[in-house]
Amino acid sequence: MGVTGPTGPVMDRDEVDRALARLGAEHEAIETSLLALQDHAGRRLLEGAELTGVTKERWTSTEASITLLWAYFDAYTDTLRTARDVRARRRWSSREDLAELTELLRGASVTVAGGATATAHVPAITGTGRLSEQFTLAELVERMNELYASSLDMVVAADAVWSALPARIDLLAAELQRTRRLAHSVGVRPGEHPAGDDLERITRTLTKLREQVISDPLAYWLPAQGSSAPGGGRPDTATYDREARALEDVRREIDAVLTVRQDAETRLVKLRDLLSRADRTLAEARSARGEVLAKIAASEVPAVSGPPTALQEQLATAAEYRRHAQWHRLSPLLESLEQRAEDELLRARESLTAVTAPLAVRAELRGRLDAYKAKVARHGLAEDPLLIERYDAARRMLWSAPCDLRVAEQAVLRYQQAVAELLGQRVPRQGEPADRRGEA
Repeated sequence: MGVTGPTGPVMDRDEVDRALARLGAEHEAIETSLLALQDHAGRRLLEGAELTGVTKERWTSTEASITLLWAYFDAYTDTLRTARDVRARRRWSSREDLAELTELLRGASVTVAGGATATAHVPAITGTGRLSEQFTLAELVERMNELYASSLDMVVAADAVWSALPARIDLLAAELQRTRRLAHSVGVRPGEHPAGDDLERITRTLTKLREQVISDPLAYWLPAQGSSAPGGGRPDTATYDREARALEDVRREIDAVLTVRQDAETRLVKLRDLLSRADRTLAEARSARGEVLAKIAASEVPAVSGPPTALQEQLATAAEYRRHAQWHRLSPLLESLEQRAEDELLRARESLTAVTAPLAVRAELRGRLDAYKAKVARHGLAEDPLLIERYDAARRMLWSAPCDLRVAEQAVLRYQQAVAELLGQRVPRQGEPADRRGEA
């Protein structure tokens, strides 16, 4: 039309109709969003909850923002209705009508009472406490979008935490109660077993966690980094996850105690057998030591320790634990006893080997002497006087008691050397390994 006003060129009839259609669609979308926010389950829960901490602070602000949103929407609705009424006055709007419509649709034609913004605690909007504020429709929509996004973000975050954590905590608490009953049945109690103390601590932590999640859900919300979408983020489950892992550890320990209850008698029988074998081996070592001392001269024979009385006492204690169903005490004791019993049997065997070593050396010398005698006979030298003399000397030493092993070994070596010289073979030296001495 070419006419201009405070808001710029006056809109023509087609521009007005297009603007009204766009604003009508925008009004419908805003109304739908506000009603959805009003009916959101999270908002209803927030309204009825006894909130604390950061959630209480943010909900106070969000409630005010929602109130302000409706005030803005009502003002937006009134202005849009007025514009529609002006447009409906006549089919072909006059120049004055178009100027008025241009002012309504593009100018700062929306008035919002200052009391509404002041009640909403929105400093950026309230300005300096004026009685009312003026907005264009575009400015008002922008403000509503900002308030709606922040309000929805808070509501969605609280609802997400409430939807995720309390139910999971309740399930874990139910599992905790089952584990407590099972623990009690095997004697795992607070003050008597570490797992019992862990169950008490987990119980206290879960109880406190649930109370905090219900009253202050936003304290357990992790916003997504760099996300501007309402509700962007996830519930903070770190405390819950830690306690779930701790409960699983306790459950495994109790399962181990249950296994002890099932296998206790078998394990005790095996332990008695191990210690009995260790006793018999030590007894054999003590007997062998007396034989060695009587038959072998000039030889250091290690002492043999007595039976493992401490292990026998602990085995008796383990049997008492089983008899009185003290499985939580029996479990660690059995594990310790099993390892120590194996070690004791190994020690007894090593002691027997060390004690009988001189007898083994004598047996090896006797075998070597007889092997060389057989070799001499095969070569027709059995009647050689030197060989007979040296054989008899070595034999007397090896079959006498006590036997001096060092002297006997030298006698056997002299016999070997005589045989080698007669057969034209390399003469063995004292201390040479047996596989290089030329035995038959």
